[in-house]
Amino acid sequence: MADPRTYRPKTGDIPTEPGVYRFRDRDGRVIYVGKAKNLRSRLSNYFQDLRLLHPRTRTMVTTAASVEWTIVRTEVEALQLEYAWIKEFDPRFNVKYRDDKSYPYLAVTMSDAVPRAQVMRGRKRPGTRYFGPFTHAWAIRDTLDQLMRVFPMRTCSNGVYRRAEASGRPCLLGYIDKCSAPCVGKVSKAEHREIAQDFCDFMAGDSARFTREIERRMKAAAADLDFEQAARLRDDLGALEKVLQKSAVVFDDATDADVFGVAEDDLEAAVQVFHVRGGRIRGQRGWVTDKGSDAGVNTADLVEAMLLEVYGDLQGRDDVPREVLVPSLPPDVETVSSWLRERRGSNVDVRVPQRGDKRELAATVAKNAEHALARHKVSRASDLTARSQALEELQENLGLPEAPLRIECFDISHVQGTNVVGSMVVFEDGLPRKSEYRRFIVNGIEGEDGTLRNDDVAAMHEVLTRRFARLAKESADLAPATTGEIPADAATAGPSLRDENGRIKRFAYRPQLLVVDGGRPQVDAAARALADVGFDDIPVVGLAKRLEEVWLVDDDYPVILPRTSEALYLLQRVRDEAHRFAITFHRERRSKSMTTSALDGIAGLGPAKQKALLAHFGSLKRIRAADADALCEVKGIGPTLAETIVRSLRQEQGEPAVNVMTGEVVE
Repeated sequence: MADPRTYRPKTGDIPTEPGVYRFRDRDGRVIYVGKAKNLRSRLSNYFQDLRLLHPRTRTMVTTAASVEWTIVRTEVEALQLEYAWIKEFDPRFNVKYRDDKSYPYLAVTMSDAVPRAQVMRGRKRPGTRYFGPFTHAWAIRDTLDQLMRVFPMRTCSNGVYRRAEASGRPCLLGYIDKCSAPCVGKVSKAEHREIAQDFCDFMAGDSARFTREIERRMKAAAADLDFEQAARLRDDLGALEKVLQKSAVVFDDATDADVFGVAEDDLEAAVQVFHVRGGRIRGQRGWVTDKGSDAGVNTADLVEAMLLEVYGDLQGRDDVPREVLVPSLPPDVETVSSWLRERRGSNVDVRVPQRGDKRELAATVAKNAEHALARHKVSRASDLTARSQALEELQENLGLPEAPLRIECFDISHVQGTNVVGSMVVFEDGLPRKSEYRRFIVNGIEGEDGTLRNDDVAAMHEVLTRRFARLAKESADLAPATTGEIPADAATAGPSLRDENGRIKRFAYRPQLLVVDGGRPQVDAAARALADVGFDDIPVVGLAKRLEEVWLVDDDYPVILPRTSEALYLLQRVRDEAHRFAITFHRERRSKSMTTSALDGIAGLGPAKQKALLAHFGSLKRIRAADADALCEVKGIGPTLAETIVRSLRQEQGEPAVNVMTGEVVE
């Protein structure tokens, strides 16, 4: 159980604008999404005394490991973004927004002969128009109740429809004019489909056309002194306006745009993008990137690189919007625009918004980028703090003489004693140093009967013996006090730190902690290997998977680190990385060993000549069909070897081998 104080942001860092926030657990999964009128006020409520929190809220904040937020302009935008994120992440603690594992949609089954409007959940079906999602099913029913006055389409189930059709009597909605009753022929199926299509057009955003038409008819009825009809049309118009008020959008028009914002300093830059579709915010993404050593990188360069990053793998009208709003035009805006037009298949307008709602939204996105950059800097500092804490905890709990700045971890991977490999991964200052990783091919461990046996302990002993024998050889001329840190003068180090090619000897640094994947047997094997090569002063621990116990040399009982310990988390990261590295190498070896060719084993035909044959003929099938004269055309293949190849390939297929010179069958 985590302490919320460990990830609580500073109050001054939290903005006071409306927005949406996300809590994540230690694995980075979103566990809660919420919205707020004032982010600072709302988030502060989560970090009060745990005894004052609701039990479910207390469980959530102690499960979480971080919190992040996105600011928006209005509460409506926050609501839209909250819906999108809840749908995308399916957070476990958002139970008040969850119902039957999915969010309800208003669906119209246009593929049916008589379309039906209904609440739908789960996987979307082809031929059905979807609108939403909504927070609650009753919100959909309320919307339908309002719209059925204007668009009296069918909402009943198939069973109810068939019974009404058989009896010739419509249901209650048909009697009160909230259904056009195609079941009894009040309208034809074609007319009912037109009603359903109008309903879909209204829900898709084409609302002005219908409000104008109803208003025109209302005025015409009033002019004809048909006040009863005018009153009904007035109520219909009010129903449409009520529905429209509940469906607020970012832009008044159905804008499709991606709005980018950039915040930068001398070293780093943060980019945010809001994806607006149909006038509503449908998603948000963000990146933080290093600007590198090139001080000439400006905002326009960042924008161009980000457009390539965002749209490089996308293609289609739904992926590339009609408008791309950026804070600064790319250096070669015409080329970028042409590239986007090609991917979309129609015109794409790349521009800087100058006024109105789009400029305001661009400012909101830019403010999100500023907060993202600030949060990135804070997180980097907190990561350094967490790594330092982990190293200090390891030193304290394992009784080490110093914090283990260099940690090496070893793992073994094989299948039933075949293709045995070992891995060595290195973490320095709590971070992986992949340039120091090493892989070992282990000869199969033979049993007394000569068969291969499954012996992880013997394989671990061999790998460690080889690694530290190299350490003894390469560090012979180094001072005894050499630590796990790479010397500051490594670039100009003397011969003792370099190999014959002038490269730094990467095995020349000794670890301050050695970790093996396993329990007491693996730890004892590692200690014996170190003692055999004279490095018995290097601390050795093993991390057993089942209960995540830490085993030390000559200890009968393991060390149990707290589940929330940064030290345990670091050991798990090191162990898991060694396992990943080992199993990846093992799979490569296994794949190669399973790849055999009919050319293997032919006397005198080595890998180079096999490659030359395949390059000349293109396939093994064509090599089999070739005679000795054709084979002799390949460089390096003489008459004798050609006859050997022909004879071997024919025998491999069960055919008699024939001497091409004499025509006799070769036994």
